[in-house]
Amino acid sequence: MKKDEIEIRSLQRIEDLNKVRKLEGEIWGSEDSIPTHQTITAVKNGGLVLGAYLDGQLVGFQYSFAGFNGKMPYLCSHILGTAPKFRNKKIGEKLKWAQRAEALQLGYSLITWTYDPLESINGYLNIAKLGSVCSTYIPNCYGEMEDLLNSGLPSDRFLVEWHIEKEKSATLKDADFSLDTMLHNSLIQWQRNEKDLPVPSGILPLPQHDIAFVAVPKDFRNIREINMEAAMDWRMKSREVFVNLFEQGWQVTGFHKNSIAELPVQFYILSKKNERLLKERCVHGEN
Repeated sequence: MKKDEIEIRSLQRIEDLNKVRKLEGEIWGSEDSIPTHQTITAVKNGGLVLGAYLDGQLVGFQYSFAGFNGKMPYLCSHILGTAPKFRNKKIGEKLKWAQRAEALQLGYSLITWTYDPLESINGYLNIAKLGSVCSTYIPNCYGEMEDLLNSGLPSDRFLVEWHIEKEKSATLKDADFSLDTMLHNSLIQWQRNEKDLPVPSGILPLPQHDIAFVAVPKDFRNIREINMEAAMDWRMKSREVFVNLFEQGWQVTGFHKNSIAELPVQFYILSKKNERLLKERCVHGEN
């Protein structure tokens, strides 16, 4: 293995899982870190723990456990974390593709997880790169969370489905639509406030055609740190829009990441779906 190359390993030893718990505590705080006796039990019963290593050091991990919805088994992807100083090395993406490969070997065809839809970095990875889809919004999924990354806001989450036997589940590509089209038609309209932060300014009616766009902040964590009121406005307006869309039979199938530095939003792309996806899924996810 080359120096500075990320190595992904499937972990099953107590010693390795203890290091995973330690890293989890460093990222989110140690109070609610997952006990090692739980992760090792999951690994022995259809679950999975992956570690990402750089020069022998654990720098990221992913933990999943077996799920069942009454009709089929699936892998419930509970938590994925990367050490802060290693977050620009695409470790999360490498862990997800390794998770897919391991899950297929274990016999799974579906992986589910939750994530905050306002975290656009995760939206880009989960929807645009991996090709997962979403038609379920869970308001305040975990209640009030007091960890280092989630405190102060309702823990709203997307529940995504990754059908891993397909190359990609999502069908809509952001290149199919112009940036002007997405800006003009975004169901959440926005403007800059006195601190030059993007804030919602209104909600448009649902479109009559079969494609919809929803703007979300490019850097939601920065908004939350500077202006909690603006962050809460994004949370509640986006909740209203996505809940309404999903109730009307829409599904997130694309994500546009814009590279224009002065444009502070990204866009989810939604389409009408032919039938409702199963909603009785695991409500645990990658936070």
